[in-house]
Amino acid sequence: MREEIIVSGRANPLIDPHLHIWHWQIPLYLFLGGLAAGILFFAGLYTILGKEKEYPTAVRLAPHIVPFVLIIGLFALFLDLKHKLYFWRLYTTIRLESPMSWGAWVLMLVTPLSFIWSAIHIKEIFPKWNWKFKILIFLNEFFTKYKLAIAWVMAISSVILGVYTGILFSAFNARPLWNTSILGPLFLASGLSAGAAVIMLFSKNHHERTTFSKIDITIIVVELFLIIHMFMGFLASTEVQIKAAELFLGGPYTASFWIFVVILGMIIPVILEVLELKKYKIPVLIPATLVLFGSLMLRFLISFAGQESRWLY
Repeated sequence: MREEIIVSGRANPLIDPHLHIWHWQIPLYLFLGGLAAGILFFAGLYTILGKEKEYPTAVRLAPHIVPFVLIIGLFALFLDLKHKLYFWRLYTTIRLESPMSWGAWVLMLVTPLSFIWSAIHIKEIFPKWNWKFKILIFLNEFFTKYKLAIAWVMAISSVILGVYTGILFSAFNARPLWNTSILGPLFLASGLSAGAAVIMLFSKNHHERTTFSKIDITIIVVELFLIIHMFMGFLASTEVQIKAAELFLGGPYTASFWIFVVILGMIIPVILEVLELKKYKIPVLIPATLVLFGSLMLRFLISFAGQESRWLY
């Protein structure tokens, strides 16, 4: 039976997906974690810079989706766990050399911070609600008093969360495609780009939308540089890493990666955003959606291709 699910010495995911270490849950979790990190980073940054009124969507509106995004991401991670009843053991041990331990504790910090940040600004989103409960008024005033400190912690922890989503892959030395330090900054940049796209999508402020369009263009250029640098590093390395790179350079993931991630997810959004900055009428829904799609596909393709790369071919 095993011969039926092995093609050319490799596991065939179309016939037996259970041979894969990770399924759809982990790439989805990493995408949502990166998206949450991007939104929270910009919220914290512009609060620290004292530009809340200038960028209201980034600071007040967009962060309201982060608690829901994190809950869905954590649920996807929970579904992937083999021993679901023992997830709490991640919090009984701190292992500084373990990316999973870092991620668990960072999420333990970021998740309540996202709820607190949303609670601070919820009156501005729902001004007609009856806010007569004294405990809610007290908590709102308390957290608002320390808002700047919360913004600092949120901005720093969101960067760690964004980097962690890539380091989680790169810690698996047995997979040559993942064994690169580029994945940390690449996934961070991708998360920031996705966060900027959501802010552009929600914003009705022309100045704010234009600013984040420029930010997104800059981040995407950085992403393209990191991708090129990653493949150049692979091609200049050992034979197994060259073969890992060839999965995207003529191999089975070539078309999907370069079309879905690079062209649709990066190059076309940059072109559309540049045209919009040149006063052409481009619906913001198109580039923002493409950026989010490309960011999601980046995680899925790196995840699936990484499981096909190995030290022995």
